[in-house]
Amino acid sequence: MQEINLSEQEVDALILSLIEKHSDEVEVDEKNFLDLLKFSLSLNTMEKKRVVDAVPTLSQFQFDELTKVFSEEREKFRELAKEHPEDIKKLVAKQQKEWIELWDLYKIELESKAKENENQSKIDDIKSSLGL
Repeated sequence: MQEINLSEQEVDALILSLIEKHSDEVEVDEKNFLDLLKFSLSLNTMEKKRVVDAVPTLSQFQFDELTKVFSEEREKFRELAKEHPEDIKKLVAKQQKEWIELWDLYKIELESKAKENENQSKIDDIKSSLGL
């Protein structure tokens, strides 16, 4: 259980750092947005990744609307939890698993970019040694 919590904290830190890359012209409560996104029960892993990837280009209106939608979703699921607690527990467990998967997606992406940079560096070194 400790390992999962540590991983969730690592994912939180990574996603928060990506959310903080929003435009300087946009005012966002990054920690609140992270919390709303993380605990969204309606978005899957790839949809959450698309939101995070879009952060640098999102307008104030788009952030405000996403925050509003995520907040409304949270309230609706709270109401549903009263009538269907077991179903909501299953969704929460699924959300926790998918949050860790989001870390895996970004980890793979970062490793791939590092490999590309390494390969480009080798190509540049070869070109340089050939006088190109």
